[in-house]
Amino acid sequence: MQVKIVNKSAFPLPQYATALSAGMDLKANIEEPVTLGILERAMIPTGLFIELPEGFEAQIRPRSGLAAKHGLSVLNSPGTIDADYRGEIKVILVNLSNEPFTVNPGERIAQMVVARHEKVEWQKVDELEETQRGAGGFGSTGK
Repeated sequence: MQVKIVNKSAFPLPQYATALSAGMDLKANIEEPVTLGILERAMIPTGLFIELPEGFEAQIRPRSGLAAKHGLSVLNSPGTIDADYRGEIKVILVNLSNEPFTVNPGERIAQMVVARHEKVEWQKVDELEETQRGAGGFGSTGK
């Protein structure tokens, strides 16, 4: 699938790291390092603008290595970029660790997954069909 992209960053276009990767790494398009204190968040620009086809979205997700090693996450994970959005892709990073973390220019800060989605039409009813699970949630099926 081809997607139109404008790259105003100082870095190459996002690409898949391996043949079977689902996501592409996004890089921080910043001129100076940005340090996130404990529990601090910042919106980090990428310099990228995309035009997705109707029926698709781009999901912005944390990078597992940054999350596991440094407690860095994407605050509204997954962030959604709708097909009609034409602004710059920015990543809301949050530092959930016990020490400051510095984001450097060009650092891989998140991953983007392009996915198809469906539109729903609500069918208003008075009751829903019964299932074995029913209304159980939040751990109701066990560990």
